[in-house]
Amino acid sequence: MILVTGGAGFIGSNFVLDWLAQSDEPVLNLDKLTYAGNLGNLRSLEGDARHVFVRGDIGDAALVARLLAEHRPRAVINFAAESHVDRSIHGAEDFIQTNVVGTFRLLEAVRAHWLSLPETERTAFRFLHVSTDEVYGSLAPEAPAFTEQHAYEPNSPYSASKAASDHLVRAWHHTHGLPVLTTNCSNNYGPFHFPEKLIPLMIVNALAGKPLPVYGDGLQVRDWLYVGDHCSAIRRVLEAGRVGETYNVGGWNEQPNIAIVKTICSLLDELRPRADGQSYAVQITHVKDRPGHDRRYAIDARKIEAELGWRPAETFDSGIRKTVRWFLDHPEWVDEVQSGAYREWVQTQYQGAA
Repeated sequence: MILVTGGAGFIGSNFVLDWLAQSDEPVLNLDKLTYAGNLGNLRSLEGDARHVFVRGDIGDAALVARLLAEHRPRAVINFAAESHVDRSIHGAEDFIQTNVVGTFRLLEAVRAHWLSLPETERTAFRFLHVSTDEVYGSLAPEAPAFTEQHAYEPNSPYSASKAASDHLVRAWHHTHGLPVLTTNCSNNYGPFHFPEKLIPLMIVNALAGKPLPVYGDGLQVRDWLYVGDHCSAIRRVLEAGRVGETYNVGGWNEQPNIAIVKTICSLLDELRPRADGQSYAVQITHVKDRPGHDRRYAIDARKIEAELGWRPAETFDSGIRKTVRWFLDHPEWVDEVQSGAYREWVQTQYQGAA
């Protein structure tokens, strides 16, 4: 069994679904079910004995210790995090509590469990921490992409909290010997992406006839990674990554935000044309840039390819088409996350659960 934290969020739920599509090894899924955690993402696993869901917080050391002792997972994959930059700017405390304090408490519970294992199990055990390229800061237009040796220069409360969690993971390895692995990924996109982030927001707003807000000039550049590719990279790092190492995971797909938005508009023009015959691009609206907006991120993913043989399977063209089609085919999911109806039901079902 493996323990996945944050397994009802966007990337975590995709990972759980991907894992159980590839393997019969059970997953213990621990998620706090905050606003972006949605059990509806995992509805296809209802009744599947391989998926054990527990509502709870990684910062609840007693709960985590009990789960580790009861289920004895061979690995922990930590997705649990607050991750939306805009929210961190308006209120950073949740980010500090989850990403810093929560990671610390999780590490301590896992360390105690790891030390209690027989030698063979202790040797095989892994703690894989999932992080972000935003910890590296911002790149100049012509600067080389981020490598694993790039200095940490976080610029937002979110990225600072993730940088802190990365440093804690590193320290628990070097000080305590905990067998850790860290991945730093570029911007993910794909199914179940909560519609506060750029790509799902553009799709949902376009279909609703709402403005498509683009920060500033829209020339901020990001490297885009299809979430299914990210899941395969994490599986590969868990399987064969060198203990104590960091692996950057990217899609080799640098694109400015405005190009992303225009691509989405073009795909919707093709797949779901507006009734008036105009392009969805007429809905693009430039808005005031957010404070401290990093200009460019780019991931150099040569290390994971050279050491572990991993490369993304999707191009941006193939991945964004799959993503737009998924949102077109799943309007009920969008309605659920926007209305909160399913989340309210989950909160009732899991009230006081541990």
